[in-house]
This record gives sequence, structure tokens and C-alpha cells, in this order.
Amino acid sequence: MAVPRNRLSNARKNSRRAHHAKTPKNVISCTNCQAVRIPHRVCQSCGHYDGRSVIKVVTE
Repeated sequence: MAVPRNRLSNARKNSRRAHHAKTPKNVISCTNCQAVRIPHRVCQSCGHYDGRSVIKVVTE
């Protein structure tokens, strides 16, 4: 089992973790209904993708 020889300082530990910050999700507007959606996914509100209807959305 790997055991560190010396303790890491807080500065060295935190420098390694500098890229671990959370980033907000990238969202775009649907070309059909203008609702926000994740890129390269079917729109959850209207069911369109790439300018055509892919799935039927049940409206209640």
C-alpha cells in the first residue's frame, strides 16, 4: 500500500486541487419553443431535436 513519506503542506494540497471547482451547466435555448435545454439533448418541453420532432411529449 502506498504511504506518503512526508506530509503535504496546505498550499501544495490546495494548489493541486485548484481545478476542482464546480462550473455551471451549459444551457442553450430550444429553436422550436425557446425553452432552456442542455446542448445535444432532446428538448424536454417540446420533444424537438435538430429541427425535427423526435419524441411525443405528453401535456397534462
